[in-house]
Amino acid sequence: MQDGSASSSFSREGFSALGQQILEKAIRGWLGFALRTTRWHFEATPEARALLLHERGDGTQPGLLVAFWHEALALSPALWWWTEPRNPSMRLHVLISRNSDGRLIARIVTPWRIPPIHGSSDKKGKNKGGAAALRQIRQALAQGHTVAVMPDGPKGPRRVIQPGVLALAEKTGISILPVGVQCTCLHAPSWDRMIVPLPFGRGRIVCGAPVSVEPGKRDAAGQTLALRLTAAQDEAGAQTETYPDTLATMPERAVVEGSVRAPTMPQRPKPSSTPALWSLLTSLLAPGLIATLRIRVRRGKEIRERTRERLGFTAMRRPDGPLVWMHAASVGETLSIILVIQAILEKPSAPTVLVTTGTVTASATLARELPEAMHAGRVLHSFVPLDVPRWIKRFLRHWRPDGLVLTESELWPNMIAACNVAKLPVMLVNGRLSRSALKGWRKLPRMAESMMTAQSWIAARSPEDAARFRMLGASNVFCDGDLKTAAPPLAADTAILDAARKAIGKRPVWVAASTHPGEEKQILEAAKILRASYPDLLTIIAPRHPDRGAAIATEVKEAFSGSGQPPRRSQGELPNEADSVWIVDTLGELGILFRLSRIVFMGNSLIAPDSPIEGGGHNPLEPARLGCAIMTGPAIDNFEETFAALGESVSVVRSVQDLANTVKALLDEPARVAALGEAGERIATRDQNLPSRLADLICRTCSYS
Repeated sequence: MQDGSASSSFSREGFSALGQQILEKAIRGWLGFALRTTRWHFEATPEARALLLHERGDGTQPGLLVAFWHEALALSPALWWWTEPRNPSMRLHVLISRNSDGRLIARIVTPWRIPPIHGSSDKKGKNKGGAAALRQIRQALAQGHTVAVMPDGPKGPRRVIQPGVLALAEKTGISILPVGVQCTCLHAPSWDRMIVPLPFGRGRIVCGAPVSVEPGKRDAAGQTLALRLTAAQDEAGAQTETYPDTLATMPERAVVEGSVRAPTMPQRPKPSSTPALWSLLTSLLAPGLIATLRIRVRRGKEIRERTRERLGFTAMRRPDGPLVWMHAASVGETLSIILVIQAILEKPSAPTVLVTTGTVTASATLARELPEAMHAGRVLHSFVPLDVPRWIKRFLRHWRPDGLVLTESELWPNMIAACNVAKLPVMLVNGRLSRSALKGWRKLPRMAESMMTAQSWIAARSPEDAARFRMLGASNVFCDGDLKTAAPPLAADTAILDAARKAIGKRPVWVAASTHPGEEKQILEAAKILRASYPDLLTIIAPRHPDRGAAIATEVKEAFSGSGQPPRRSQGELPNEADSVWIVDTLGELGILFRLSRIVFMGNSLIAPDSPIEGGGHNPLEPARLGCAIMTGPAIDNFEETFAALGESVSVVRSVQDLANTVKALLDEPARVAALGEAGERIATRDQNLPSRLADLICRTCSYS
């Protein structure tokens, strides 16, 4: 199993007892002095912090496995010293090998109230104490204690997950919390390049999203753990010179409190220009883009009277005074920044907020969420100009914003470059960069670097995202949490909700939300299987794009022959007793559906072999905030960390039969649905102050305060 030796540089055969004591005291003294004089900065995802501090809200104190790469072994006490004053009930153990190096480490850390558990993975013909260590670990975890492990120890290879920790997590059902630690240091000439801390430096502790090991899925969990451990360690080691100067020296028994913040004085963008080839290419494509807009108008994806806004024109007058430009591509991004906009508008010297979106549905969402502010002219809306240099410049000449705030993964080279030339700060909130997106941008390294270096700061939603942004060249990146965890529960029209409840009655019901082409067929197959056990079952399908309602109705008629035309919400129809499926092909009504049923499947995730969609998932925090038990397919690349954060409240289904079995199990056990929903709701509503913090930083960056 593992953790282990600090390398042979820490102990040598032949030391006398006195020599060993001197060595122990020297190492303990050096580590204690270096770690306690380091100015530490702590950041963690909300779920990581809750696990460390036992903030479950249900009175339970589950055990926890905390994983470091072996190179960070000497720094691991810093996490204990941060946690102990905030969670006095915490008891920490560290898994250490039984060799001489391991015994030396045990004697060093024991006076710091970190008792060791001795043992490594047993190998053929060699008993290394693995079985005994497993028994001790299980006992400690059952008592709610925390056990620190080094998954690549005791002898490597470096940063390669060994099977022991995965087997342990699978057998115990305990989550693994990946932690990265870095500080001003030297590196030992050992296999792991062990970090040796230096006094009076700066350090950073980064806790990523926990990893659960489902039965029979060790390989996938191992890949996820390796990714998150590496991301946390790389994030901990990135740009320590940007830490705030206000961080205090760590007192004798506690690391300084704090969640990550951007530098106290926000930076202006560095000079940068977008690669000329992209500018030339988009300029040459401009006539084709205009033709594409006309096609989109015919398909209902653009508003004919407002297509000129996509070319940088506008019929609106710029209001006097300060104005900040915020851009959100579609509905999800728009919902993410609503609370930030509201927090900005509450400032004494609040600017006008110009919001651009890329879709008609997003503009409707903005109007629905902020009607009073838009009526008063405090929030304006325009469709975003396409990324053609002259169209972007035309837009900037008219609006003259004080800064640009991008959302999630909206990165447009010409837009960012034009703001950079105009000396406008560019900020990214809730920054999201998936593994596939990182892979794509790394094929265009110059373009990616030009965008990263042109931004004043990036507020990433997770340490993993922050690490990926840094890989592309971003320097001023920090992680302050996911804005979606601060959003309120989705609203619901009470009159419509009451009417729907009356129509449904006491029928069993489940919801398939934000579905995409190819998924409805699988959902309908699962519904047919389920009706063998629940003949009066109602399946509610809410497509991501409401204009697909008619096509889905045709699929329903084919799946349930003789059932007639299914009711569609867009036609004002409610289900009756004979209806098997209700199609909710409208916008803004998921809040109603998540109140009608606590059993929810989130779409864009269950990909059929012939499906035209690539997947990526949709935001699971929306149903989680309303106490739903959530299901998803495996294709959740865009929300991987978010789904992982929700832990056991989410079930991953991989086939039609798997989906049917999971829904049936939930329908059979209402108490389990309630328990899963409560667990997810606690995680999804944890950080309510994030929008205000980001609003403050935006205003400082734009010199409003």
